[in-house]
Amino acid sequence: MMPLLFPALLLLLLAGSAAQGEIRVGSKKFTESVILGEIASGLLQDDGASVIHQRELGGTRILWNALKAGELDLYPDYTGTLRHEILAGDAPDEGLEGLRKALAPHGIGITAPLGFNNSYALGMLKARAAELGISQTSDLARHPDLLLGCSSEFLKRADGWPGLQQLYGLPHQPRGMDHDLAYRGLASGSLDLTLLYTTDAEIRYYDLAVLKDDREYFPRYESVIVYRLDLPESRLETLRRLEGRINATRMIGMNAAVKLEGLSEAETAAEFLWERFAIDTVLSQQGLASRLLQRTLEHLFLVALSLGMAIALALPLGIVAVKHARLGQVVLAITGVMQTIPSLALLVVMIPLLGIGAAPAIAALFLYSLLPIVRNTHAGLAGVPASLRESAQAMGLPPPACLKRIELPLALPSILAGIKTAAVINIGTATLGALVGAGGYGQAILTGIRLDNTALILEGALPAAALALAAQWLLEKGEKHWVSRGVRQ
Repeated sequence: MMPLLFPALLLLLLAGSAAQGEIRVGSKKFTESVILGEIASGLLQDDGASVIHQRELGGTRILWNALKAGELDLYPDYTGTLRHEILAGDAPDEGLEGLRKALAPHGIGITAPLGFNNSYALGMLKARAAELGISQTSDLARHPDLLLGCSSEFLKRADGWPGLQQLYGLPHQPRGMDHDLAYRGLASGSLDLTLLYTTDAEIRYYDLAVLKDDREYFPRYESVIVYRLDLPESRLETLRRLEGRINATRMIGMNAAVKLEGLSEAETAAEFLWERFAIDTVLSQQGLASRLLQRTLEHLFLVALSLGMAIALALPLGIVAVKHARLGQVVLAITGVMQTIPSLALLVVMIPLLGIGAAPAIAALFLYSLLPIVRNTHAGLAGVPASLRESAQAMGLPPPACLKRIELPLALPSILAGIKTAAVINIGTATLGALVGAGGYGQAILTGIRLDNTALILEGALPAAALALAAQWLLEKGEKHWVSRGVRQ
């Protein structure tokens, strides 16, 4: 019973540890959303609010679930996304007020549009489009061999690929990939066609042709701030200052400043706030050493806590699996099934229960760590020769003492091998924790992919690899101390 209570209490503690009285702003993992999150945060801070900006939190559902659960207070989104993806057509097509009425039962409200429409479109290199005579989406049906890449989210959205394919009769089988990587696919020639956001700076940078949506499939995606209805009215009035203040040209320029000119989202937002509202934002610059230290501590916290909890539960489960064969098959089956659940899906499922931040990441890592430890504990104990157990029983050694003095020491090499495997898996998988605001090395990797910045990707990937090697080395050194020489030989 105690091994089960240990992880449960820790996760409940983590889930309830959010600071009180802070305004929590979220943003999705694309540049425009992060910029808008920074602008909203800067406005609120100028109004005297204490603000935390949870950046790059993955897809729409992650932020929506976090908002409904009270883990976020607001985030930028788009009317088309809310109407067709979140509400899945439940909102009557009555403009902004109809959308507000449909969101109200969820405890959610929206501001008036910020001033620009960021719709979807399909695009390709202008030279390639001219070569094939393609100018509008319906032309694509004549070219079934074109390779299309778009975000995995778009492939499943209610306002995404399934409806577009049906309306236009498109025969293509798109590849799901990160939105930012698709642009590189176009440039390298590995893709012919990709999904665009119409305010993307890459459209001009890569000289892309935006195909006309001639059957008008895509609705308008007016930018808005989505917020909880319990947000204080004074803070809401501050956010309303953004209404109608960002036109499409300005948004494209801000996206370009980050993705093409190398400015940070915070610097770009600060320029906008000064230009529009005369707000002088104080920017804190974090050096490489301090960033690495922060990310290392965050990553170690995720890995150490989840691995410790897994060891505390998996060892008893492995022992039970050996001592009770039928129950053991159930234990091994359940832990095996947990290992097959996609990590991102598990993180999303955890958000309504544990919120965003470290808690859902630790819960997922804990579950993924169980199988290698349970299985290796089971294998190690099952491999102890029966003659040794019989000799111990003949000498009058009780079963608990036999387990402690004979079976566990002999099984220790196998158990430690399982722990090493779990540790390495944990360190790699923990990079996905950045998608739910858990930080760690994954934050740099996600940002680097989004900005096409190899240095940032390596800033996360290399330390993660080094940490995995260090963990394996330390556990191998520890094995020499914990396992007797006779057992090792």
